[in-house]
Amino acid sequence: MSDAPDPGLRAAFEERLRELTLEHRDLDQAIHRLQTLTLHDELGLKRLKKRKLLLKDQIALIKRQIDPDEWA
Repeated sequence: MSDAPDPGLRAAFEERLRELTLEHRDLDQAIHRLQTLTLHDELGLKRLKKRKLLLKDQIALIKRQIDPDEWA
């Protein structure tokens, strides 16, 4: 028996993965821009970094759902 999601669910996972990846990339760019400013908002920067880490975890979870490890 396969643990792979059905095709409709897989497509939904892949679409969500694209959305999260795009948001992660955008946050990375925003963090970089904010860090280049002489006077930047440390609290805002921490919040962006925390959100980016959350997105990274969600991306990893979805990738595992799309392509689960198979046990021998």
